[in-house]
Amino acid sequence: MNETITFALLSFTSFFTLINPIGTMPIFMTMTSELEHKNRVRTARKAVIISFITIIAFALSGQLLFNFFGISVNSFRIVGGVIFFLMGMDMLQARLGKVKVKESEIKTYVNDISVTPLAIPMICGPGAITNSIVLMEDATSVGKIVALFIAIFLVLLLTFIILASSSKIIKFLGETGKNVMMRLMGLIVMVIAVEFFFSGLKPILLDIFN
Repeated sequence: MNETITFALLSFTSFFTLINPIGTMPIFMTMTSELEHKNRVRTARKAVIISFITIIAFALSGQLLFNFFGISVNSFRIVGGVIFFLMGMDMLQARLGKVKVKESEIKTYVNDISVTPLAIPMICGPGAITNSIVLMEDATSVGKIVALFIAIFLVLLLTFIILASSSKIIKFLGETGKNVMMRLMGLIVMVIAVEFFFSGLKPILLDIFN
């Protein structure tokens, strides 16, 4: 029983650190700043549901999906880095905040950003996917498997609550504060993108030269 509780705590803390909902929130705020509260909540809910399904799918299938499609976690990191970098450039130039979404296009916009980049690779990134595969292999009993799934659910529930509450922070910051935060986070996102890109590229290059 103690071993299962320890495993559950390890699963929760590792997923919370890797998903990092607090770090995701400023980007979410920027991309949904022109949406009404109900549409912002809907975006957060859809992104979290997609992330949950994706993480569980990788946990259950392990390396089978990667092997089937002939891809690696490192390739996933490189693609994630490119997406992050382009998004960071838009944020640095305050372009995302100026995007006006027409009423007729809100549903399409919500569907687009809730899948990419919010669900994949921001919430459900290479780290979270790799972690799900590794922890599932370590879950040697039914109790540990249940504990793993509960931990994933709780982390993503917290992620949804944090993202859904971002509207209050947007109101508090105001237009100027929002633009300052957007540019600052744009710079940080670009740095993260570079780290993502090279952390995926380095092992691939080492394999090629070896």
